[in-house]
Amino acid sequence: MSEIVEGVEELVPEESLESQESRGRGVRQDAPSSEPGQEMDALTLEGETAADYLEELMDIVDMDGDIDTFVEAGRPHVSIITEGNQLVGADGEVLEALQELSRLAVLTKLGRHSRLMLDIAGHRDKRKAEIGEIVATAVAELRESGEPVSLPAMNPFERKIVHDAVAAEGLYSESEGQDAKRHVVIRLAQ
Repeated sequence: MSEIVEGVEELVPEESLESQESRGRGVRQDAPSSEPGQEMDALTLEGETAADYLEELMDIVDMDGDIDTFVEAGRPHVSIITEGNQLVGADGEVLEALQELSRLAVLTKLGRHSRLMLDIAGHRDKRKAEIGEIVATAVAELRESGEPVSLPAMNPFERKIVHDAVAAEGLYSESEGQDAKRHVVIRLAQ
C-alpha cells in the first residue's frame, strides 16, 4: 500500500478532458452546482482526475471495470462498475482507502482538497438501503420508548445518511464517540 501512496504523482496522467471523453468515459452532470459555471468545471475536473488515477491503479492490478464520473449536490462522484467485492473489501475498508487515495491524487495534481465521493460495484447504494432500515427500526424504537437510541459505529458517509434520514423524520441526531467508535445517537426533537 505504501508504494501506491508514494506513487500518486506518477499515476496522475497529464491528460485533457477531451481525450478522456474520446475514450468513452461518461461525464454526467446530474445536479446543478450552487456555484458559478467555473465551479462545475472544477468539480468535473476533480472527478476526471480521480478517475484517471483509479483507472491507472486498476490497470496495475489487472482488474476490469467501467468508470463513470458525475457531479451531484456540489460534489464530484466517481463510480466504478465492476464485478466482485475485491475493490470494496470487508465493510468497505478498501473502498474508503481508494477514496482517500483518489482525493490525494486530486490534491497532488490540482493543488486543492476534494470532497470526492467514490462508489464501487454499487456498494454505497446498497449500504444506503441497509442504513435506511436500521434508521427506521431505531426511529420506531425511539417513538415507542421516548429514550435515546444509539446506533452502531459508522463511517462519516454512513453517519451523514443517518443524520439526513433522522432529520426527515423530524427527530434530532448527533454523533458521539471518537475515531472507529464514532456513532449516531437519535433523540426526540429538542
